[in-house]
Amino acid sequence: MKQEVILTTKNLKKSYDNEQLVLKDMSFSLEKGEVVVVVGPSGCGKSTFLRCLNMLEPIDSGTISFKDQVIERDRKDAYTIRQKIGMVFQSYDLFPHLTILGNILLAPLKVQKREKQELIQEAEQLLKRVGLLDKKDAYPRQLSGGQKQRVAIVRALMMHPEILLLDEITAALDPEMVREVLQVVLELAKEGMTMVIVTHEMEFAKAVSDRVLFMDQGLVVEEGKPEDFFTSPQTERAKQFLNTFHYEAI
Repeated sequence: MKQEVILTTKNLKKSYDNEQLVLKDMSFSLEKGEVVVVVGPSGCGKSTFLRCLNMLEPIDSGTISFKDQVIERDRKDAYTIRQKIGMVFQSYDLFPHLTILGNILLAPLKVQKREKQELIQEAEQLLKRVGLLDKKDAYPRQLSGGQKQRVAIVRALMMHPEILLLDEITAALDPEMVREVLQVVLELAKEGMTMVIVTHEMEFAKAVSDRVLFMDQGLVVEEGKPEDFFTSPQTERAKQFLNTFHYEAI
């Protein structure tokens, strides 16, 4: 059964300093509860696309709509809409002078003006869920990269987003730490969280996605179900890209 379309882009274009277009005529739709994974070579516009969806980057032309409301950065309610589209970055961005609990509580306390005791309870439940309740009074410097990334995911969830954007969240991690972070994302997907994920982890992309977008040079070159895209890509460019992940013994 077709789900509600929660986010759409139409003819999205984005350049930096009026030079070469980073995004060229990107049209896209996302259904509630869907997990879309965006793959492609470095520099093809994947991260810029996510940053535009979250209004972190202004667009040159086209539209982005959340639940049929066109998102514009100068709208009075733009910040409220933006809270519905959470984002987790590759670099964690935790405040070093705050404890883990302090980092998690900061935005919902300051921005959403929610009650502190209720927030502490929710934060502790989420930390327990990702295996980090015992680290709530620690500082970021005392955590591994994988632990910090799990805290960053909890921090985003505390804002109660309707969509979660994940930008290369394992790129800065050692291989041993990647699995613990991806496991959290897989569990969120099973629970029906709507997500757009940029990743170079192809096995993870296969496991978590409902749909794969393959981007190159600012365009969606191919899209489809993971079982189709990874076993029989339709375009020559997608075949070339996937072949780079198949190493032969020399």
